[in-house]
Amino acid sequence: QVQVVESGGGLVQAGGSVRLSCIASGLTFDDHAMGWFRQAPGKQREAVSCISWGGYNTYYYVASAKDRFVISRDNDKNTLYLQMKDLKPEDTAMYYCAARTGNPEHQCPSTSPSESAFGYWGQGTQVTVSS
Repeated sequence: QVQVVESGGGLVQAGGSVRLSCIASGLTFDDHAMGWFRQAPGKQREAVSCISWGGYNTYYYVASAKDRFVISRDNDKNTLYLQMKDLKPEDTAMYYCAARTGNPEHQCPSTSPSESAFGYWGQGTQVTVSS
């Protein structure tokens, strides 16, 4: 049984930093590209970032994230990370970790993917940025 568990969210002031973590079990972690999505209140869930199976390729689908967020992974620990800095109130959202299951599952989509490209999801971790 695949389990995906996020952690690291919380309340942070604007301009602050947060590192999200995600541990995935029950799957061969390094077979899968991994992604972060977020869903703000009243909005659709959107793809934030993705990292390929070996960490060689990273994608940032939200323009404002490219200069402030860093996605990384540790395959020895089955763990995905999202380091976020200079946080803004508009970054407030539930952040979800997901494992790619579309074809090819080890690579990230080159353009902002739909949720259907990822088959294993965590329950999310809330990030709230106060102004």
